[in-house]
Amino acid sequence: MTRAHLLPAASQRRPTVALLLGLALAFCLAVLSIQSSFFAAPGAPGRRLDLDAGDVRELAGFQSRVQQCVASRGLGLTADIIDHCKLVLKFPEGTNSTWYNTQFKIFEPLEYKYDVCDAILLWEQYRNMTTVLTREYLDVRPDGWLDYAAKRIAQLGADKCYNRTLCDELLSILLPAKPPFHPRQFATCAVVGNSGDLLKTEFGQEIDAHDAVFRDNEAPVNEKYAKHVGLKRDFRLVVRGGARNMAPILKGSSDEALIIKSLTHKEINAMIKELPNPVYLFQGIVLRRGAKGTGMKSIELALSMCDIIDMYGFTVDPGYTEWTRYFSAPRKGHNPLQGRAYYQLLECLGVIRIHSPMRAQRVEDWSDIPSKEEIRRAHAAAFHLKKRETGQPAEPGPFSNCKVWGTVDPDYGPVSGTSDMSELRKNSNYSKWELLPLEKLRREAQEHYIQMDGVSLYKMDGNKLDDLVCVRHQRSSS
Repeated sequence: MTRAHLLPAASQRRPTVALLLGLALAFCLAVLSIQSSFFAAPGAPGRRLDLDAGDVRELAGFQSRVQQCVASRGLGLTADIIDHCKLVLKFPEGTNSTWYNTQFKIFEPLEYKYDVCDAILLWEQYRNMTTVLTREYLDVRPDGWLDYAAKRIAQLGADKCYNRTLCDELLSILLPAKPPFHPRQFATCAVVGNSGDLLKTEFGQEIDAHDAVFRDNEAPVNEKYAKHVGLKRDFRLVVRGGARNMAPILKGSSDEALIIKSLTHKEINAMIKELPNPVYLFQGIVLRRGAKGTGMKSIELALSMCDIIDMYGFTVDPGYTEWTRYFSAPRKGHNPLQGRAYYQLLECLGVIRIHSPMRAQRVEDWSDIPSKEEIRRAHAAAFHLKKRETGQPAEPGPFSNCKVWGTVDPDYGPVSGTSDMSELRKNSNYSKWELLPLEKLRREAQEHYIQMDGVSLYKMDGNKLDDLVCVRHQRSSS
């Protein structure tokens, strides 16, 4: 889809913004120079480990680029730099905060503080990871079957899998032996939310032009909404409640893969046995800050498979007062201001590209987003600083945060499924991703697999950076 040119008023503001940002960068570098010297002062009580001046300068420059990106693309959002890692995203005064937190009895704030160093390390880490629960993960993770497997099964009747056979039976219908999907598997991906904003645009053909499309929950895909949301169906992430209705959700596509966000149980398993579609459990992190919900998990899922992620159908434009969906009446949902701020941060970190009604009038020019090389350098600098803070050796590489290692045979384990599946499922192509040979993947995915030496990376708990479960695939010596 061809986009119209930027509005003249926006282009007229750019010189002023650039001048201000240049001054901001100079000020930031001066402050950070003092800050670095202070941290390195010998004998200071309770002093932190020395900060490398080069890393600090690199991150300060990157912060300035993020600040510039937010000013250019944030539709009113601004970024105030605190130090080489932290910044605050602010909404303009007078922004309508309509979401009331009943627990703390306050309206949603207009400022959000983020650690860019943590964010860039976390999200770049996701590009090398697996986000589907597998048998090898449960086998390698300490007490994976006893403790963790029980957390993925509802109505188990116990807090642990004391009966390993029972837990195996409950999970095997959607538990592949090894990762069915791979990093770099797709070049371009569209993550499509459910916002009513989709009805204000006609992104349908643009969405369908992607190599893979990710959708959420029960969002319908049909001719009625085709010009707004497209018709392509590849992956769908659903909450447990939505999984109960998976048959009508998936109707019309036997290839659309269903990823269940949280838990499975006997009722869900019974339905899976009657479906021809691939069905798996999501394996990801818990984001205690930033945007939450299925949409964010869809981005995590897509990032573990895709080079470029375009985001559609998220309420990220200013001026709304309610949470809308394109196929049903408005409803209460997640904190919209917090979500909007965090999504804008992710765009300015090069994780996603945001498409929305107010952005539809722009030329698709992403030059104000930091380049891959800038992100690579900032990632290296953040990695060095974080390792120093924890007293760990700063050894770069994808395995530096492996907490647990395990080894399995390349031919290890069965495909997902059970002996009592329906004939429809047995005769379908539901296991196609699990059986896909490496040579059938795109070249970039094959190269990444070789660079990683075939190692699979998984998150263990929370959003810590150094808690990966890493699984080698090697034949045992005879």
